[in-house]
Amino acid sequence: MGVTLLARKPIPGFDVEGPVQAEVFVLWLDRGRPALTGPCGPEPWYLEVGADEDPMDVVTAAVRRVLGDPLVVHSTSWRRGRDAVVLSFVAVIEPGLVGELGSVPVGRSDLARGAADAAPASIATGQVLEHGLRHLAWLVRDDRVVGERLAGGWTGALGDYVPEPFRNLR
Repeated sequence: MGVTLLARKPIPGFDVEGPVQAEVFVLWLDRGRPALTGPCGPEPWYLEVGADEDPMDVVTAAVRRVLGDPLVVHSTSWRRGRDAVVLSFVAVIEPGLVGELGSVPVGRSDLARGAADAAPASIATGQVLEHGLRHLAWLVRDDRVVGERLAGGWTGALGDYVPEPFRNLR
């Protein structure tokens, strides 16, 4: 028995074209606290994603090539910015991979808030990282594989990060 695939007709006015960038927050556990590091120091690392590339593959390969094998790579959000669609990722690495890279402890931020049907007017980098850590805290509890990869210190370090899904839809 064969499978018939139906071709989808394009939806008028719904083309996704243009540049895509991956924004990577490289995190490690420094004395029990999340810290931000990476090839750009304690700043997000931006990677171009080609039209024919899978963003997860691009980020994972770049982290592996530049820093070493990550514990976890996960996409946490997206937004329009930097003249592109920006896909945000957290990439968690072992402390031994940090080396001489610049690093800072991660502080807390209020989340950017929009309306139930509109994005926030502006989103700061710290707010994106806060959202990413809350997302990671949810995954540690809900995703068996992520929970196993980040068992131990990360579980405690993420304990104060409380995911708030659908808060704006009350």
